[in-house]
Amino acid sequence: MKTLNELKAIRDLAYDQIIMKGIENAYRLQVGMGTCGIASGAKDIFASLEEEILNHESKNVTLTQVGCMGECAYEPMVELIDHNGQTFIYCNLTEATAKEVFERHVLNNEPVIRLLLTTKKG
Repeated sequence: MKTLNELKAIRDLAYDQIIMKGIENAYRLQVGMGTCGIASGAKDIFASLEEEILNHESKNVTLTQVGCMGECAYEPMVELIDHNGQTFIYCNLTEATAKEVFERHVLNNEPVIRLLLTTKKG
């Protein structure tokens, strides 16, 4: 059995890994794979991002699936978390715009403002 301090240390390490803390130029991409996300094409978005990561040999990028993101009308969606813990939620993505997000934001640290949920919602 672990002590409370050991469990807290494990929790803190896991949290730092999730938010990519301390990993230079690191990104975590989370693709919404709830029912509405899948119906809107999230599987193709995931595959497109996976291909970009492999093509660019991006070892500082983590790609994962998450459940419902709570904004069905804006699916498919990808949450991008950078090494500072800042979150960007991209929405209404296509394979082409997912590639654009990867090339501009992940590779060049330039958010694609027009594709952000906050921009679309006004």
